[in-house]
Amino acid sequence: MTDQNPKTVILISRASDGLNEIRRFLAENSYSAIVMENTAILDQSLKKKTGNCVILDIDTLDIDNPTIRKLTLQYPHIYFLCMSRDRFHPELKDAICYHIYACLTKPLDYDELLYWLRCIENDAATPEPESSNPS
Repeated sequence: MTDQNPKTVILISRASDGLNEIRRFLAENSYSAIVMENTAILDQSLKKKTGNCVILDIDTLDIDNPTIRKLTLQYPHIYFLCMSRDRFHPELKDAICYHIYACLTKPLDYDELLYWLRCIENDAATPEPESSNPS
């Protein structure tokens, strides 16, 4: 288990509409939220071991496949989710297919969000098996 706080979610969005509702929902379910307008200061938060879940609002961010790939490879212990009003993002197909843990449709289904957050907590709490060294 990492020393990340599984009860902190980083929300990255340039839109303010809906963020207060998401923050309120998270607080009601014992999660704290950190809101950012872009990925520029994400490094600082992740290096401080703040949270283990990042939700990217891909409707409002200028983000591409290489950026998402770089983030997920740089921080393999972080779960990256995305949210969007659109069901399809062909320009992000590779990132969504290989690097995003889950995609959420806006308006958010809060039961689904809670489900994914609990999955992340369970994954983070599961100890990694020790590798056996056959002699």
